[in-house]
Amino acid sequence: MKKSLGVVLAVAWGMTLSSPAAADLRVFACEPEWAALARDVGGEKIKAFSATHKMQDPHHIRARPSLIAQIRRADLVFCSGADLEVGWLPLLMQRGARSGVQPTTTGYLMAADHVPVLEKPTVLDRSLGDLHPGGNPHVHLDPRNLAILANELSRRLIQIDPPNTDYYRKRLEVFQREWQSAMDSWQSRVTKLAGLPVIVHHKSYTYLINWIGLKEVTTLEVKPGIPPTASHLSGLLQTARSEKVKAILRTPYDPADASRWLSSKTGVVALTLPYTVDKNAPPGALANLFDRTITLLEQVHAGP
Repeated sequence: MKKSLGVVLAVAWGMTLSSPAAADLRVFACEPEWAALARDVGGEKIKAFSATHKMQDPHHIRARPSLIAQIRRADLVFCSGADLEVGWLPLLMQRGARSGVQPTTTGYLMAADHVPVLEKPTVLDRSLGDLHPGGNPHVHLDPRNLAILANELSRRLIQIDPPNTDYYRKRLEVFQREWQSAMDSWQSRVTKLAGLPVIVHHKSYTYLINWIGLKEVTTLEVKPGIPPTASHLSGLLQTARSEKVKAILRTPYDPADASRWLSSKTGVVALTLPYTVDKNAPPGALANLFDRTITLLEQVHAGP
């Protein structure tokens, strides 16, 4: 049986970089993708905890006591930023985080601060919906961003834990080599998907769409963060047909009713794409995320 790319990468990283040493650093990740990247880069020298899981909308999380307890032990806080966690992370930081992980310190890493951010609003007005002043925060769905962030993460780990500098550098070297090989493979596959017209539920897949070159026709939401209405959906019927939309994309945590209704009226595939990885994902999970996503889009492109 053919092994998935994620399994191949996990084996490669594990065989090359295994170590009997116990975890030295604790990483508090707001989302599972950052915990997974921390495990890939930090290996057995770190222990990563994710505050959310793949079925949760990271916009809307409660600052529970259990999360406060976790962030109190953190040596590094690693989150998406761009106000994705604005409703809960500041409270956690205020109630539990140590001085070494506060904003502007080495132990405070916001992904959106280190990669090109899309959809930065030129006007901020509540009438336009739930806009993020810092731009679209879902930066992990462009694999090029993960390569950039792996470099920055490794740099932070070395600053926090200098005795293990050689270990982190070696892991980064192997990760980047294997990740570039994976990106080359994905790029050859997604070329034929360029221009594929899609409707999205929310702006969760902006970076994926930009990387692949899909054509985002419109959104099911009336405005960002504002749920679909009957009149809005009715108005999308003609749009879906005239634009020859091939798929209606939503995350596993988006409500399914709107996409299923539009699909039933138009025959367009309602597709639930992966958004992130498992909470305690093993090495190679991020590669599997992109593998699975591309495979699903290839199936839509191929048609029935």
